[in-house]
Amino acid sequence: MHLQSGKTINPLQALKLYGCFRFGARIYDLKQAGFDIDSRLVHENGVQYAEYSMRGE
Repeated sequence: MHLQSGKTINPLQALKLYGCFRFGARIYDLKQAGFDIDSRLVHENGVQYAEYSMRGE
């Protein structure tokens, strides 16, 4: 999994790399399955989006 490899991902990357339109729902599913996923808000060029990462074990 992308996050398990130590990389971060945002909704646009998820769409481009994996064709995932409902990325927030998939993050929710992973959290419900017990994965420890962090999010942070990024403000860039007047746009705000979430970037996700997985905490190291």
